[in-house]
Amino acid sequence: MSNDTAYIDRFLEMMAAETGASKNTLLAYRTDLEQASAIAKGALWRAGRPELQKIASTWSDLKNSSVARKSSSLRRFFGFLLDEAFREDDPSDALPRPVGQRSLPKILSHQEIAELFEAIEQGLDSKNIRPNDARLAALVELLYGSGLRASELVSLPRKSVMIDRPFLIIRGKGGKERLVPISERARQAVKRWIHYVDPEEKFLFPSRTGHLSRIRLFQIIRDLAVKAGINPGKISPHVLRHAFATHLLEGGADLRALQTLLGHSDISTTQIYTHVDSARLIELVNQRHPLGCRNLVR
Repeated sequence: MSNDTAYIDRFLEMMAAETGASKNTLLAYRTDLEQASAIAKGALWRAGRPELQKIASTWSDLKNSSVARKSSSLRRFFGFLLDEAFREDDPSDALPRPVGQRSLPKILSHQEIAELFEAIEQGLDSKNIRPNDARLAALVELLYGSGLRASELVSLPRKSVMIDRPFLIIRGKGGKERLVPISERARQAVKRWIHYVDPEEKFLFPSRTGHLSRIRLFQIIRDLAVKAGINPGKISPHVLRHAFATHLLEGGADLRALQTLLGHSDISTTQIYTHVDSARLIELVNQRHPLGCRNLVR
């Protein structure tokens, strides 16, 4: 690829597949990126810090909310370029960071997760399990059980999951490697699925052209939601990753440990999940802090 249009199209395809972004959201991303591309004379994808500073200088008359949105669009775009190895650096730290409220991730309840797995078990409750049902179980066990990104999941090598090894080595954003625990349930689900995978295949979830695409994964998860009686508009592979994080935090996980498990380079990214635990933290202060146990009213 040699022009911004192709990179922007690929980026929007990823956003639709991994996060289930709405048409309006995708349109807003496209508008922001195309406007920036025009300023960069069609070479936004290889822009450096000076070029991004020039782009940001054209936002001086905009509201903070608009600047925040445009900055977010460009940051995500350059993060995508880095993840996909289209470039080796991310210059987006040159963009302004206006103070604003960050949107909270979509949340699935424990009950909704249980309903998803009940729907999966229905397909496995047979002597003749269909390959697609075995694949679905392995995909969801790894998404919710290990918090993998969609791109990390679909590109897993066939030999990445060892039945006798309780962890995966994941190459995530920026080519950084991290250890990700894998549950016994997930290992057994993969063991069931791998029976249907040709030993010569490179990927754990192969397709005719390489590995399962992020868009196909998104469709599979939405189909599961329909089967489970859950609004498909509130679920995506990325939402299952959010569920992994929020439910771990609710269970008492340390924020630093969660940062490592999710592969976040900056803990400020992980802190978005603390909103789900506010009630538990308030209760903790009231019950454990010395002043919480004293009657201060005289």
